[in-house]
Amino acid sequence: MIRPDRLVLRLLEALPFPEVLSRRLLLIALDSALFVFSFWLPFALRLNAPFSPMLRSNLFLLPLAVAIGIAVLGISGWYRGLTRYTGSHALYALLPRTASIVLLVLLVSTLSGHDDPPFRAFWLLFWLFVSAALMASRIVLRDLLRYWLRVRGDGPAAVALASRPASPKIPTLVFGAGQAASLLLSELRHHPRFELVAAVDDDPTLSGRQLQQLPIHSSRDLAALIDRHGIRQVLLAIPSAPLVRRRELALQLRGMGLTVLLMPSLSRIATGEQAVTDLRPVAIEELLGRDPSPPDPDLLRLPVCGRSVLVTGAGGSIGSELCRQILRQQPARLVLLEQSEAGLYAIEQELLGSLATEPGLHSHPLLIPLLGDVRDQSRLQQLLLEHNVDALFHAAAYKHVPLVEGNICAGLCNNLLGTRSVLEAAMACDLERFILISTDKAVRPTNVMGASKRACELLVQAAAARITATGAGPVCSMVRFGNVLGSSGSVVPLFREQIASGGPLTVTHPEITRYFMTIPEAAQLVLQAAGLAQGGEVFLLDMGEPLRIVDLARQMVRLSGCRLRDANHPDGDISIQFTGLRPGEKLYEELLIGDSDCPTAHPLIHLAHESALAADRLSELMDQMEQALAVWDEQAAVAVLQQLVPEYGPNTANNEPAITP
Repeated sequence: MIRPDRLVLRLLEALPFPEVLSRRLLLIALDSALFVFSFWLPFALRLNAPFSPMLRSNLFLLPLAVAIGIAVLGISGWYRGLTRYTGSHALYALLPRTASIVLLVLLVSTLSGHDDPPFRAFWLLFWLFVSAALMASRIVLRDLLRYWLRVRGDGPAAVALASRPASPKIPTLVFGAGQAASLLLSELRHHPRFELVAAVDDDPTLSGRQLQQLPIHSSRDLAALIDRHGIRQVLLAIPSAPLVRRRELALQLRGMGLTVLLMPSLSRIATGEQAVTDLRPVAIEELLGRDPSPPDPDLLRLPVCGRSVLVTGAGGSIGSELCRQILRQQPARLVLLEQSEAGLYAIEQELLGSLATEPGLHSHPLLIPLLGDVRDQSRLQQLLLEHNVDALFHAAAYKHVPLVEGNICAGLCNNLLGTRSVLEAAMACDLERFILISTDKAVRPTNVMGASKRACELLVQAAAARITATGAGPVCSMVRFGNVLGSSGSVVPLFREQIASGGPLTVTHPEITRYFMTIPEAAQLVLQAAGLAQGGEVFLLDMGEPLRIVDLARQMVRLSGCRLRDANHPDGDISIQFTGLRPGEKLYEELLIGDSDCPTAHPLIHLAHESALAADRLSELMDQMEQALAVWDEQAAVAVLQQLVPEYGPNTANNEPAITP
């Protein structure tokens, strides 16, 4: 026996028209039949006869009703929509269409002067029946088509699915009973991978009810449901829940040995960036810090939209994300300056891919990848003039504390002399904006990397003061923030690698804490801070509450599905080993040198009031630094650095003796 879906497919193939036209002709034929049925039904019900004399006398209206109905639906765009995406808005929009059809048929009937017109209630019943029939047909067709495309279609995904051996469905629980869960259930109802067992929600008033025929249970019944149904995975369909609750649930469910998958946010689904079914495992980056604040679109656009923008260190963690965010704000030109060939190639290819595929990037900005060293001031000035650069984001720096501690002169040359070179080039070329990416390690630094970044801030402060005095030059500002998740050398990728290799996870000290923020949010806040800048500001990003690294390690072990091995759990899978603080490493980081900061127009961006160094003294010390670095004299360079940054105390402050593992 031929299945109905295959029969429809063969019928489509047999029609001597293009496939799209064939589908529309089939829909028109179906709607014509529904018009005939809806015209006949009121007579049959009201007069209690299938072919009453009144029906026969008004049959001349039937072809007119069908013709008018198909014409109105066609002209109004009813047949241009995709059936598989038919939703409530499309169905509601059908009601005025059918009302217009009925009114036109009524007008024809009235003008015809027919002696035996339909009874008065016929027109209301005709409208109700034809509306209901058309709506019901689209709902049924939508669900059948989704099922066919998902499970029975002939596309590549279906062929791949058919070629694989059949595997049992995975008993699955949906956590959430709101709009997101409803969307998810609609898409996964016939999915071959999921056996949807139940929904769970924190709202006790929903317990005992149903969501798309799936029973809803209280979250208190979670353990019992898992035991009763053998549930092996949970779909978290609560994208709007607070971060704390999502983190708590993810850790709790992973602790029960369940696979936890997240669905995208409703905003990303609405914009088409992701589909409802783009489920993914829980990433630790999504569970740290605080709930991100939505960006101010005006502040995002202000410094870069329609302008020529240059990003130094464009292949780095922050630099590459800045490039991604800037590209979305439609700059006239985006210049990528990077010393690493591999890093520059990677970000260029990614951005070119975004220009080709990402919605909204239709007016392509000019993308210019350039290999270069930020210490070459003459080359920088040439580039700035050649590409008419308006705004410069300086993200190029050596940032790994232990490496810079072991390569002091190289770190100071790149960070300090490089920043002076870029800043002088920006002033010489009269740019609109110069933004320095700084770090919380610049506050009361205990390492060369942090002290070098504080010295860079002093350079920018001095330049801003000079520009204010002369009235000529770019708006210079700095943005200071802490660790970003997923950056090269950060603790999260390290822990992930250590977990994959079976551990142990290495933590330098049980009390060490760090601030964390996702790279996209940090880059967005940098752009918004640049939009707020008037000159000379040190902007601080609100990083939320600091997190103990050992707590992060424990969470990552649990999220990986492993058990922590310690004195109380000797049979666990992965242990944590304390290795002692590294040279220059602090127990905790700070964002503020002074005693206070003040708010700005953005709730997550604050303004610091901090002292600067006299311009003459700064210039004198920078000359001494250049002389020391010219002969690669580490001792002399560190001595000058301590004069530039008096609060710099190597191996002091929060450093403590190493802990024996």
